[in-house]
Amino acid sequence: MPEPLLGHPRILPRSDHSISRAQISKNALNVLYGLHKAGFEACLVGGGVRDLLLGVTPKDFDVATSALPEQVRATFRNSRLIGRRFRLAHVHYGPEIIEVATYRASHDKAEDDADARLDGDRILRDNVYGTREEDVIRRDFTVNALYYRIEDFSLIDHVGALEDIAARRLRTIGEPEARYREDPVRMLRAVRLAAKLDLTIEAVTEAPLFELGYLLETVPQARLFDEAVKLLLSGHGVRSYELLSHYRLLDYLFPLESGALAPERERLIRAALANTDQRVAAGLPVTPSFLLAVMLWEPLQETMARQLVQGVSEHQAFIAAQEAVLRSQADLLAVPKRFTLPAAEIWALQSRLQRRRQPGRLLGHPRFRAAFDFLALRAQYDPDLQPTVDFWGARQEQEGAVVAEPASDDERGSDGAPPRRRRRRRGGRRRRGQGEAAASASAAP
Repeated sequence: MPEPLLGHPRILPRSDHSISRAQISKNALNVLYGLHKAGFEACLVGGGVRDLLLGVTPKDFDVATSALPEQVRATFRNSRLIGRRFRLAHVHYGPEIIEVATYRASHDKAEDDADARLDGDRILRDNVYGTREEDVIRRDFTVNALYYRIEDFSLIDHVGALEDIAARRLRTIGEPEARYREDPVRMLRAVRLAAKLDLTIEAVTEAPLFELGYLLETVPQARLFDEAVKLLLSGHGVRSYELLSHYRLLDYLFPLESGALAPERERLIRAALANTDQRVAAGLPVTPSFLLAVMLWEPLQETMARQLVQGVSEHQAFIAAQEAVLRSQADLLAVPKRFTLPAAEIWALQSRLQRRRQPGRLLGHPRFRAAFDFLALRAQYDPDLQPTVDFWGARQEQEGAVVAEPASDDERGSDGAPPRRRRRRRGGRRRRGQGEAAASASAAP
């Protein structure tokens, strides 16, 4: 890969930049000071520095250092080493983890081929250690390559990052196609950064995005799922969706054929994403289950219609279509069952809500709120559903039903269901609640 020629870095003393230690996590400062005291160079690096300069509250803080992973481990008793392709130290402070990475060098400096082995151009191992000047070349985008050095609180810029941040411009370090081929997930990161921070992707950095989407097929599906969650459920889902569709990258995350989405299907997805963005902004919980149900609703309907033409029952058609659609999705993203099972229940409840039977039982279903919200979303574009939405809205008011907000992912069980209170009958036997029975009846096989 052609590497950028680095001149003398631009160094801003503390008096010339806006970052204050008061803005940095106390635990991140402990790590920085601990490494400095142990005789190593230590810098805050990456998104934390970028976000502070852009006036955004960082989600986390990462540290880069001249210390080897084993030296970091020896410095902090509350740390452990992780990773094979990219060996890191995680320093634990209760729920907060400070990630510490040793400066990396180019792969051609590896003494052991196993440390620099490539699959085509894709990196399989990246444990070649070097200096800060070498480390900056290994980073993806200029805006992620600023170093805040703890010893003098200065900002160090090797690649024109400060100018790009001032211009709100996203640019790769080095030749873009080569960087995307090294790690195709960088294409998704480009979209996420542009959407999250309202950055303009530089033309040279942007051009390969239209052509290299197929490289995402080589990325582990579990890793793609993690990136999809960051893109669509972090408060900037609508803009992320627009950019993914524009670059035809959405096709490698969901079986949607984004270039030919029907207008009503497009509106439904955008409305769901807008609602998700609003919930994130309001500090309310969101879960991939609801969004998955929305994204795959039309493929489910199309597959079910093909089953019905073959003369099977509606129930059999639904089960077969559900299995086929989720299997197709699994070929692209490894979505955990704790999200696919609730999504399947949301689908199953749509027909039950439309039949308007057993309202008391359905109101107690753990997935009622999500299913009702989905029905209301569909009714925005299908007026025939509005009477059903009105019916369920009125029943909730009549019965004084209190339908809880969905639980956060951390509060859910392995099936994605909200936690339930234990109820005991005489003799100490546990009673199976009505909502639990309903969940079992409608759960996906």
